[in-house]
Amino acid sequence: MIATLEQHIGDAEKTTFPLRAAALDLGSNAIRYHIVEFSNVDHYVELDSQRFPIRLGHDVFTGGKLSERTLEAAVAAAVHFRNRLDALGVGHYRAVATSAVRESRNGGELVDRIRRESGVRLETITGSEEARLVWLAAKHRLRFDRRPWVLADLGGGSIEVSIVSEQGIHWSESHPMGTVRLLEDFGGTLENGEDLRDLLEHYTSRLSLPGGAEEELEGIVITGGNAEALADLVENRRTVDGVTEISRKALQEVLSRLASMSFRERVERLGLREDRADVIVPAAVIFDRVAGMAEIERIRVPRVGVKEGVLYDLVGDVAEHRAHETELDRVTLTGSIALGRRHQFDENHARHVADLALSLFDQLESLHGLGETSKRRLGAAALLHDIGQFVSYRRHHKHSWYLVTHSDLPGLTPDDIRLVALVTRYHRRSVPKPYHEGYSELKEREKTEVEKLSAILRVADALDHEHRRRVRRVSAKVKQDKVTLTLDAIGPTPLEAWSLKKKGGLFESTFDVKLQLA
Repeated sequence: MIATLEQHIGDAEKTTFPLRAAALDLGSNAIRYHIVEFSNVDHYVELDSQRFPIRLGHDVFTGGKLSERTLEAAVAAAVHFRNRLDALGVGHYRAVATSAVRESRNGGELVDRIRRESGVRLETITGSEEARLVWLAAKHRLRFDRRPWVLADLGGGSIEVSIVSEQGIHWSESHPMGTVRLLEDFGGTLENGEDLRDLLEHYTSRLSLPGGAEEELEGIVITGGNAEALADLVENRRTVDGVTEISRKALQEVLSRLASMSFRERVERLGLREDRADVIVPAAVIFDRVAGMAEIERIRVPRVGVKEGVLYDLVGDVAEHRAHETELDRVTLTGSIALGRRHQFDENHARHVADLALSLFDQLESLHGLGETSKRRLGAAALLHDIGQFVSYRRHHKHSWYLVTHSDLPGLTPDDIRLVALVTRYHRRSVPKPYHEGYSELKEREKTEVEKLSAILRVADALDHEHRRRVRRVSAKVKQDKVTLTLDAIGPTPLEAWSLKKKGGLFESTFDVKLQLA
C-alpha cells in the first residue's frame, strides 16, 4: 500500500535557465538577503548579498513588540532589497520572517509597512517551515540516505531540531531557545562566561530527541551563522565541497575557550563581530547538548540555512512547478505519517483510506473543481483522521481536529493545517455547522473546500470500515445527477456498503448527486 499511495505523487516538468531569484530573511539576530542566478535547479552564482545588523529579537524577547526604531530599520532594509531586485532585473523572490516577527505583538504591522513602503510581500513562517527549508538546503550539500539524521538549525529566537532523511522530515520540534533570546534572558545578569555556560547547560537540558527510535542515527548536521562561526574556530577542521566536519570534543574545547573570554576579548582576539561574540557561547552550549543527545561525535556544518532553502524552494517552484509540488507532497506525506506514528495510529488503515481518497479526488475532478493544494490537504487529512483515538475513541474526530490544529506539519502552511484539521474533524458524525469553532471563521471558499474534502474522506473511510482493506480499489463514474462506485473487493463487503449509506449523506448534499454502488 505504500507504493500505491505514493503513485499519487507526480513527475517533473522542466523549463529553461538561467533564472534569477532572491531571498530575504528577517531573522531574530539580523536581516539578510541573497540575490543569485541559477544555471539549473541545483547550482547558482551569487550576484549580490547583504547582512543588516538589525536585532529584531532584542525588542521582542524583552518587551514583546518591535520598537518604532526597529520597524523603521527593517522597512529600510526591505526598501534596499527591493531596489536591488529592480536594478538586477530579478522577478522571482521570497521574503520570510521567523520567530521574532512571529511572536511580536506588532509583527503584522511590520508586514503591512514593508508591503506598503517597498512592495515586498513578507511571509511569517512557522518553525516547521523553517525546518523544511533548512533540510532542503542541506540536501544540496549532503547526501542524506534513508537512515535518519539529526538536523539542528539555531537562530536568534528558536532552535528547530529535526530527524530527517532523504525522504523528508520524520520528526521536528521548535524550541524557543534561540541565542538572542537566551542572551536577553540570562546574559545581562552574568558577566562571567563560565557562570553563563553553567546556567545555560542546566537550562538547555530540557532539549530532547524522540524516544524509541527504530534506527540508529547516521549523523548530526548543525546550521546557522553561529554553527559556521564555531566551525571556523576549530583548528583541525576539515572542509570538503563546502561542508565542514568537526568533532564534538573540538566543539567542547572551543566552548571552554570562548567561555573563558570576555565579550571584548572574543571581538578583539578572535575577530568576531560584536553581534556574534555575544551570542556564540549560548550557541555552543546548545549544539553540544544536541550532539550529546544524539550520542554522535562527528558534526557536519553545511554552511547553508533558511535563505538558501528559500532559494532552492523558489527556483524549484518557478522552474519545475510540478516537481516542486511533488516534493511538497513527499514532505507532507512523510511528516503526516510521522505525526500519526507519534499518536499510535492504525497506519495500514490510514494509508489505505488516503489511497482511496486521493483516487476518488482524481476521478471526481469534474465534480469538485479543486486543485493540487486541495489534494495535498486531503491526503494529510486522510492519513491523520483517526489520530484522536490516541486520546479516546469517543469523540475522536474532535480530538483529531485539536491535535492537528496544534501540530506543525512540514510542507503545509498555517492555513493548510487549519483546513486539514477541520477535514479530520468532519470525517464522521456531525457535518459542518456555521457555529462550529474553527469552521465559523473561514472564508466562504474555504468552507466549501472543507465540505468537499470532508465528503470525499467520509466515502473513503466508509470503504475501509473494518480496517481490513477489503476494498482494494474504487472506480467512480459521474453521470448526470448520479455517482456510481464500482468496488474491486476481496469477498463480500456488506459492512462497507452499510457504512457508505450511513456516511454518504454529506457527499450527496455537497455535490447534489445520488451516491450508489454498482
